[in-house]
Amino acid sequence: MNRGWDFCSIGGGTDAKFRMYHELMAHKVRDILLISTPYDAWVMEEDCKLSERIVSEYRGLNLSHPPRLTWVSSVDDALSELERRSFDLVIHMPQIADMADVNAASAVKKAAPDMPVVLLTHRDVRFPEGRPDWYDRHFVWSGDAELLVAVVKSCEDAWNVDFDTRSAGIRVIIFVEDSPRYVSSLLPILYKELVIQTQSVLEHGLNQEHRLLTMRARPKILLAETFEQAMELFETYSENVQGVISDVRFPLAGKKCDDAGVRLLREIKDRRRDIPLLMASNEPSNAEQAAAIPAFFVDKNSPLLVEAGKRFVADQLGFGDFIFRREDGSEMARAASLYALEKLMRVIPDDVFLRHARHNDFSRWFFARTEFGLACMVRPLTEGDFKDVSTLREFLVERINERRKQRQKGVVVNFNPRDFDPATDFMKIGDGSLGGKARGLAFLFAMLERATDLQEKYADSMEITAPRTLALATTCFDEFVDLNGLRHLAETDMDDDEVVRLFEAAVFPDWLRRQLGAYLMEIRHPLSVRSSSLLEDAQFQAYAGLYSTYMLPNDHPDLEYRLERLEQAVKLVFASTYFRSPKAFSRRVNLRTDEERMGVMIQEVVGERHDDHFYPAMSGVAQSYNYYPFGRMKPEDGVATVAMGLGKTVVDGEKCLRFSPRHPQVLPQCPTTDEALRNAQSSFYSLAMPGIRGASVRKGANVVRRDMADAEPDGPLSLLASTYLPDQGIVRDTAAIPGPKVMLFAPVLKHRSIPLARVLDDVLTVAQEAMGGPVEMEFAVNMPVDGRKPVFSLLQVRPMSALAALNRVDIGEDDVARSFCYSEHALGNAEKDDITEIVYVRPDRFDPAHTERMAREIGAVNRRMVEQNRPYLLIGPGRWGSSDPWLGIPVKWADISGVSVIVETYAENLKVEPSQGSHFFHNITTLGINYVMVPQAGNSRLDWDWIMAQPHEDAGEFVACAVLPKPLSVKVDGRSSRCVMLAGH
Repeated sequence: MNRGWDFCSIGGGTDAKFRMYHELMAHKVRDILLISTPYDAWVMEEDCKLSERIVSEYRGLNLSHPPRLTWVSSVDDALSELERRSFDLVIHMPQIADMADVNAASAVKKAAPDMPVVLLTHRDVRFPEGRPDWYDRHFVWSGDAELLVAVVKSCEDAWNVDFDTRSAGIRVIIFVEDSPRYVSSLLPILYKELVIQTQSVLEHGLNQEHRLLTMRARPKILLAETFEQAMELFETYSENVQGVISDVRFPLAGKKCDDAGVRLLREIKDRRRDIPLLMASNEPSNAEQAAAIPAFFVDKNSPLLVEAGKRFVADQLGFGDFIFRREDGSEMARAASLYALEKLMRVIPDDVFLRHARHNDFSRWFFARTEFGLACMVRPLTEGDFKDVSTLREFLVERINERRKQRQKGVVVNFNPRDFDPATDFMKIGDGSLGGKARGLAFLFAMLERATDLQEKYADSMEITAPRTLALATTCFDEFVDLNGLRHLAETDMDDDEVVRLFEAAVFPDWLRRQLGAYLMEIRHPLSVRSSSLLEDAQFQAYAGLYSTYMLPNDHPDLEYRLERLEQAVKLVFASTYFRSPKAFSRRVNLRTDEERMGVMIQEVVGERHDDHFYPAMSGVAQSYNYYPFGRMKPEDGVATVAMGLGKTVVDGEKCLRFSPRHPQVLPQCPTTDEALRNAQSSFYSLAMPGIRGASVRKGANVVRRDMADAEPDGPLSLLASTYLPDQGIVRDTAAIPGPKVMLFAPVLKHRSIPLARVLDDVLTVAQEAMGGPVEMEFAVNMPVDGRKPVFSLLQVRPMSALAALNRVDIGEDDVARSFCYSEHALGNAEKDDITEIVYVRPDRFDPAHTERMAREIGAVNRRMVEQNRPYLLIGPGRWGSSDPWLGIPVKWADISGVSVIVETYAENLKVEPSQGSHFFHNITTLGINYVMVPQAGNSRLDWDWIMAQPHEDAGEFVACAVLPKPLSVKVDGRSSRCVMLAGH
């Protein structure tokens, strides 16, 4: 199914407004032809450094593509250049005393009639017969490169105004002035202030790309020199006019009129009362006429002219803070962002609120922030459209709230304490990479925003979202490590505890601490502090679960205490970069630890508070490819593993429930009541609330393991559990009757109380298509008991190991007959003939109570094997890598980094299902380690007598190591999931 993904749009955010901005300001001045004397050209370039200053002005204002300047010394040379190539603008600096030079410029206009030709003089020259027709504008040069920028912007505005106002509702400012001297003085000021003010209101709810794009939506300044030109502009763009600035004395009906500006502004005010007007005059007596219109007034001869222009742009055109004023004009409150405006609008008195609404102050402020949709919706509203003031107020508050949330969906937002909006989905602190995990989550936000059909499909039954996230980019890690001189740890074999000690004692950068403090001032939700290294969840070699995650209650009344806890958690995630397991994994994939960089994700924990604990109804891992399909399942049907409570149960490989989203009622680990009771989840994890003061962040003391019975007073258990009836020997699909609870999730999977299976299937399909291959995702589900809609939250998405085209591996009947190990449940596709050691857990000494000691013995053997570069076969019962020592042997990556093939056997005192959802399992598939299961039932077998008859070397009390005289032959056929292991010949 091809959804026609626009990945450029995904990468840059999904708000249609920003996609539209790409089309604005399409016509730009790229090449300017300057006609002047050599002296003027020299003065401009050498004394004024014109080209350099134009480039500098553009960069300083964050404008793109400064134009290229080409100089010629005569009109004849200019005509030759125009024949040779095209230009966008001609600037002519003639010798005014030589009218022949002025008149010659008519040939330029004749050669390119549609190209603007601008006259630039050193003084305010008046032509007796009026400005020659071949000049479009006349400016006075005073040696300031800002005038050239204004000339260029003025031409571009005139070219683009029709399309940009029609397609995007861009605002227009009409500037009426017939004096070249005053135009040349005021226009650069207006443009510079307009750009600066536009930049200042582009909230940091946008990323850098969006800010640059939004600059294209700044208001356009349109010049007029006569009353008729000004009225034509107003009538053409009346719905888009944001303000008018006008002189008083200029032509009307072909003659200079002493009060043309007064008439113009009065006419505009009569037609639209809400437009801010500014009268600029060198006669102070006109201030009274301005007040009568009413319009603001500025004296052209005042030394405060520039400052007055800035105030008008900021305060009257809506670029400054929104200031709520009392009837006497005094300030009551101010808002610098949409979020601040929304909060104030809820509490401001009715009379103040109505006064601003009646004057269209809200819409003007929205227009200045390029929130055209919001502004256009608000501007026509009147209090008569609503039954009372409170209804109008609530309507505006809701629209602002919706817009705040909508505009940042799918966008990585740069965090800024000044205008931090807690509704922002994904924020970033620092430059550089987000790291693999955060990068995948950022893509996930964008993907969800684009998948409108998915959102609409479940709009009434389940909200599909992702938790709000703050990412610390990898440069934060670099600065921390370099500040404290810790980079050398990449090359040492230091114990993890010693690495932690060094990082905890290290100094945290002050600027980063201030940023995190500002974040915590607004956020009181429980937080998960997770690793996001460069290589984590990468397409080629994903480091899953090798780094650290820490849960923080974040509910202490003391901000400083909460900040200390968060700072410690971030330090610990940084420290895990240099732990032994990631280093061992790096060596396995031939990467250097010093190439690794650590990002951090700070996520709001999904869940609900239940008395003194916080946890979601369900957490789980889903994969779009199932390595161990059962019955009529197909690998492409995918698989999911779920548990009640926090996801630690699943990713650590403890007891949970496995099912296929396309066959949710088929539960292979529960064929009988006894099997269901044995395999069902028996405990769950929650976050202690309030946090335990002084509890170790590193030890995870706030994440507690609890019996299922502890959850009976809470809501989730009653929505998920079944009940075992011992006297009847059956399990009933309800938790509403007395008896022991069994976590089979029957209300959800069998009776479909929520569409979890269908949502998983659809989201996996969308994610797989978007990422271009099989995916694995972590998720959590909230099921509120108060009637609110259930929430499906995607916590993470990453590519599964590449399922490349499988080379043919032939396993004949003779191979099966001669093998000492045969399995019909093997993962991978390979032929190996370099294994001469078999490390195994002694079957006669296996005891689940001693699995941790077994893991230590295996780690010691592994270190010896790695040092001697001897890949080995590892055999043992239960789930390898499970954090629950009663389900298998809890090895970590550093304990088995040299393994080539792993065999999972059964034991009478340890019968568990495979855990595809664990991080351990993910890393096995990523590295191409073959994982072979030898279950008790079926045709699979393992010849223990043959293994024990081989020569052995010392390994430990519980672990043995057979040393073979010749390498084994291992064949794994990925198509049939069969494996044979044969003794070497």
